[in-house]
Amino acid sequence: MDTLSPTDLLAELRPRLRDPASLLVVQDLDGVCMDLVLDPLTRRIEPSYVQAARQLDGRFSVLTNGEHEGRRGVNRLVERALGEAHVPSRHGLYLPGLAAGGVQLQNRHGQVDTPGVSATELAFLEALPARMAEELRAWLPGLLPRLDSPELERQIARAVLDNPLSPTVNLNGLFQLSAAGERPAALARELQQGLLELMQGLLEEAELQSLAGSFFLHIAPNVLDGEGRERPVWASESGIGTTDVQFMLRGAVKEAGLLVLINRHIARHHGVHPLGEAFNVRTAPRLHADLLALAAERIPPSLMPQLVGVGDTITSTPGPTPGSWRRGGSDRGFLTLLQDLGRCFDRPNRVVLVDSSGGQVSRPSMADGRLQGLTDPEDPLRLDALFPGGPAQYRAFFGELAADPAVQR
Repeated sequence: MDTLSPTDLLAELRPRLRDPASLLVVQDLDGVCMDLVLDPLTRRIEPSYVQAARQLDGRFSVLTNGEHEGRRGVNRLVERALGEAHVPSRHGLYLPGLAAGGVQLQNRHGQVDTPGVSATELAFLEALPARMAEELRAWLPGLLPRLDSPELERQIARAVLDNPLSPTVNLNGLFQLSAAGERPAALARELQQGLLELMQGLLEEAELQSLAGSFFLHIAPNVLDGEGRERPVWASESGIGTTDVQFMLRGAVKEAGLLVLINRHIARHHGVHPLGEAFNVRTAPRLHADLLALAAERIPPSLMPQLVGVGDTITSTPGPTPGSWRRGGSDRGFLTLLQDLGRCFDRPNRVVLVDSSGGQVSRPSMADGRLQGLTDPEDPLRLDALFPGGPAQYRAFFGELAADPAVQR
C-alpha cells in the first residue's frame, strides 16, 4: 500500500498548525513515544518529548490503556524526566488526554477526573492487585515447579501491575522463564490460558458483589471474533502472542475515548460541547456504527478538526479458512473510527503506525516492509504513514511538528 513518509506527513500537517481548532493529534504512549519494556517501572520518557507536547497544547491529546496516576503512571515518568528543576503542575507539562482506556481524564496541569465511575467500583479495583498476586501464588508453582519461593515472589511482583483503574497481569517475565525450558511455545500457551481463567474468576467475583457489567477484560495483543469480542493471540513458534490481560471498567475503550476527546477539543476552541458537557466513555455507545452515527448526527461539520491517530498495536493473522483474517489490537478500534470519521466528514484524517518491535517485548516488525502480523491485503484499516524507525523516529517527527513557527506564535 502507498504510504506517506514522515517528511511528507509533516509537510501536509504544517498548514493546519496555524489554527489550533482545525487539528487534533490523538496518540497512544507505550510503543509510540517510548520503547516497550518488560517491566513498566523501568520505562523512560524523553524530556524533549514532554516539552514538545506542551508546545502542541490545544492540538494534541493522549489516548492510552495505561494510566496517568499511580506509581506506574505516566505522570511519574514525566516527573522523573524533568527533574526537580520543573514543577509539571505549575508549568502545564503533564500529558493531557485520556488514560485507562478512556475513564481517566487529565489536563496538562495534572488535574485528574474519572467521570461515571462509582466509589464501589473503585474499591473493588483497589483490592484486585492483592487478589491477583494470591491467585498467581497458588497457580504458578504447578506450571513452573523450578521456581523457589523468593524467585516466585519476584516474578509475581513483576507480573502484577497495580494500576488503580486497570489492574493488570503481564506475562513477559514468565515467558522469558518458559523460553529457557522445554516446549517453550506450549508452556507459554498454558500461561496464557491459566491467566485468562484467573481473570475470568475475578470477573465472577465482581458479579457476586453486585458489580455485574461494571468490568471487562482487555487482552493485548488480541484478535476480534465475528462479534467483535477480544480473543487471545496464542503463543506459537512464530510469536509470543498475548502478553497482558487488563481488568478494566466497562466502557473504557479507545473508540469511545476518541469521541470524548473530539467533544472536548471542539468545546475548548468553539465554546460548545456538541455531544453534551457530561459526555464520557461510560455513557457513550459501545458499537462502532453507533459511535459513528452519533458523531454524524451531533457534530456540525464546520467544527470537526482534521484528526491524526498514532498507535503501534494492531494485529492481523490468517483466519481458520483460506483467505480469511483475524484482526485486532488495542489501537485498531480507535484508528478505524478515526479513519471512518474522516470519510464521514470529508476530512483528510491520517492513521499513523509506529514500529514498536525494537523494544523488549515481542511484536511484529515493519523492517522488511511486508507488515506481516500487522495488516493484510484486505484490511479495511488503511495505514497512511509508517514509522519503521520506532519511537525514536516518531519523537523526532513530533519535535519537528512542535517546533514549527506556527506553533511558536
